[in-house]
Amino acid sequence: MQTLLAAVSSVPPASTGPCGPTWLVTPGIVPTRFDAAVAAGAEVVLLDLEDSVPTGAKAGARAAVLAFSGTREREPAGPLLGVRINSVDSHGLVDLAAMAEKGQWPDLVVVPKIESASDIAAVVRSVRIAAAATKVWALIESPLGVVALPGIAHTPGLAGVLFGAADYAAAAGCQMTSRAMWYPRSQLVTAAAAAGIPAVDSPYFSLDDQDGLRLDAQEASELGFTGKVAVHPRQLAVIRQAFAPSQQELATARAVLAAAAGAAGGITTAGGAMVGPPLIEAARAVVRRASDSRATTSPAPKAS
Repeated sequence: MQTLLAAVSSVPPASTGPCGPTWLVTPGIVPTRFDAAVAAGAEVVLLDLEDSVPTGAKAGARAAVLAFSGTREREPAGPLLGVRINSVDSHGLVDLAAMAEKGQWPDLVVVPKIESASDIAAVVRSVRIAAAATKVWALIESPLGVVALPGIAHTPGLAGVLFGAADYAAAAGCQMTSRAMWYPRSQLVTAAAAAGIPAVDSPYFSLDDQDGLRLDAQEASELGFTGKVAVHPRQLAVIRQAFAPSQQELATARAVLAAAAGAAGGITTAGGAMVGPPLIEAARAVVRRASDSRATTSPAPKAS
């Protein structure tokens, strides 16, 4: 049996939050895929207006995405609907203006290329002025963004942060390998945890490499990410499994909580190991994550 420390403290204490561990991104230029994406079973469906949409097609994609988000009826068990707008120094302000003009706001907005707190604060202000319930997430995908993370993560009204490995690797001149991504991923998780917001990991782009995806998602979970973006529906099950506690982790966590319930003080023993408040809190997080994963195993229903 693995040690109690490895079984419990290796599990990130943060919960997956209201979004859940699986995000599915789909091009905003292909509206025929929107309904299928919503029905795929992710907790968040992200319609993309940035990288997947050529400059000349931005207006058409924007209209299609806003029409879909404005007419779709939310199912209680269905996914959140998000939109990745363009960067604030590109077409992002036009995207926000169109949302405000039409009153068609998604559940969340992801803002790419964030490198300063002032950029994301401007988006938060725009949403608040429109009195929209939309949550704002910052996509960190450059060395400048990583350096500015403490200020970005503590921006009032920011709901969470995501990591963009491909753009980061290009900007840093490094390879997009696990080892090369350790530093920026760790910085992202640390800043998010310090600010009390969730962090979601970058996609894994090799569609046919399920083993590679599994290892990458497991590493993201170990680092403290609360979820991961998928670029294809067939990646969702692997990601969800990676972020759910194993049966052994769950059994160990329950043993810790049972021992803590019978202890008079803050320190007790379980499984032959000494445990105190940090491991007890980590055990509670394992049980919460197991409950979250059971609640999200069924595919979301199709939108009306």
